[in-house]
Amino acid sequence: MSGTEQRRGWMSILAKAEPAALQRLWSALGVEDGFTTLRPAETGMVMVRGRAGGDGMAFALGEMTVTRCTVRLDGSDVLGFAYVAGRDRRHAEIAARADALLQTARRDAIEAGLVAPLRQAQAEAKAAAQRKAAATRVDFFTMVRGENPR
Repeated sequence: MSGTEQRRGWMSILAKAEPAALQRLWSALGVEDGFTTLRPAETGMVMVRGRAGGDGMAFALGEMTVTRCTVRLDGSDVLGFAYVAGRDRRHAEIAARADALLQTARRDAIEAGLVAPLRQAQAEAKAAAQRKAAATRVDFFTMVRGENPR
C-alpha cells in the first residue's frame, strides 16, 4: 500500500470517528502541545454530488456542513489536514493534529493508540448495522405452476 493510500485510510477513519471516542483516545495520548495552527477550525458548506444508479449522470444532491482545519508540527514542515462532516471544531482540530503526527516517526504509537481503536469501533458498528439489516431481509421466490395451456 502506498503512502498516499495509507494516509487516505487514516484520514477517513479520523473524519468518521465518533467525536467523544476521538477526544478520549486523543487525551490518553497526551500530545496537546507542539502544533501551530495555520488554518483554525472553520465551518462551511460543500456541494454534495451524486449519480443515479452509481454510474449515471452526475447531479447536485444538496449542501453539507463541513469543518476543516490545518496545522503544522512545530519544528518541521509536516502539515496536518482534516475535513469532517458537521460543525465539531474540536473534531477537525484533533484529526488535523493526528494527521500531522501520523506522518512522523511517532506513527506507530499514534496508529496503535488512536487509529486502530477507532478502526475497530467503526468495523463493529458497520457489522452491527449489517446484522440489523439482514434480520429484516425477506427472500422472495416465484414458483412456476405446471399447468398445460389448452
